Amino acid sequence: MENIVSEKIDRRKFLAGAGAGSLVLVSLGGCGSSQVRQPGTPHYGMVFDQNKCVGCRDCRIACNETNKLPKGVTRLLLELQDDKIEGKRGYAADRRYVRVSCQQCSDAPCVTVCPTGAAHRDPKTGIVTMYADKCVGCKYCIVACPYNARFINEETKVADNCDFCLHTRLEKGQQPACVEACKYDALVFGDLNDPNSYINKLLAVKDSVRIRPELGTEPSLRYIPIVKQGV
Repeated sequence: MENIVSEKIDRRKFLAGAGAGSLVLVSLGGCGSSQVRQPGTPHYGMVFDQNKCVGCRDCRIACNETNKLPKGVTRLLLELQDDKIEGKRGYAADRRYVRVSCQQCSDAPCVTVCPTGAAHRDPKTGIVTMYADKCVGCKYCIVACPYNARFINEETKVADNCDFCLHTRLEKGQQPACVEACKYDALVFGDLNDPNSYINKLLAVKDSVRIRPELGTEPSLRYIPIVKQGV
């Protein structure tokens, strides 16, 4: 059963909820999409499991190395949420990590606003990515992204985002670098259009959340929120 999370997002406070920073689950609402995928095109998605992430950041290191990102920028962050919760033994730390990255929206504002077509949906995979030779650095896509997940690569002068390692690994039949690097199975990647894919089987038995459904962007990144234990 899938649920969706509605939260105010910024790049440094990605899933900070009211008060305790908890995820607010609401029922799935209808979301339209103007960017229709071609028939037979896969719909790649990713699941981040808060229960399994230990914050080692091997995912980020692997991403930066694989995609040759300059120092000081990254396609993904791991934000530590550290709150105090009251329990039988007083107060205890409620610590958890959350992935901050491009949501790979099915109705992507960055694609809609790009004046040159540089930000586009790859016709073979349906993944939102960039034509480097078409990008003029106008930053329209950065402003339009409601998740603050895009940036300008200062070496290439091209807007950048997580595209599931489309050109560096996926085209070679490999998993995204972050998924491959995770030793704790906190990340799962696959085709949401394939009913037999592991990602679909996982989502069928785990409650998952998405970010800001009221925007109608239909993110392809899902989160399995942490299961709180009694303290």
